[in-house]
Amino acid sequence: MLFARNLGADFRVIDFDKIESKNIMSQFHTKMGQGKNKAKALQVALQGMFGIKVSALTSKLMGNNRVQLLSESDLIIDCTDNFKARDIIQEWCRDMEVPCLHGCLSADGQFARAVWTEDFRPDKEDVEGGATCEDGENLPFHAMVGAVMAEVVKAFLKDGTKRSWQLVPGTLTRLT
Repeated sequence: MLFARNLGADFRVIDFDKIESKNIMSQFHTKMGQGKNKAKALQVALQGMFGIKVSALTSKLMGNNRVQLLSESDLIIDCTDNFKARDIIQEWCRDMEVPCLHGCLSADGQFARAVWTEDFRPDKEDVEGGATCEDGENLPFHAMVGAVMAEVVKAFLKDGTKRSWQLVPGTLTRLT
């Protein structure tokens, strides 16, 4: 969202999780937010710093609440880190014909994809609930992935163009 802040869109962030110290170095959170809900903290930061309208939903996305959480969305940007959530999002987007861009990073920070739902296959994590994207070691790569995703969303909003990308540190490969 940091790189998409100038797109003139209204954002809805869904996250039940709390900010931990490990998130501060790899995600857009501050020490002041530690222990707070991630969606609420992001809402406060983006509205305060940039005046962006952000709705924060603090529920965990599950099969039984997906309609409540995902409906009324014109576009979904999936940055979840687990198979169950990715699968719920993809199924709902396909059923409702809502475009969805999935952003995925490998746990070791050496591989990423920005892929539209038509070409996306959710993969299971090696260890359920395993660590992902922690401690900021790969922060420049994370920023690169975020920038690519923002550019993909910008092109889609402009003229409906859907491009998917695969990234490794230092390399960007267009898939579609």
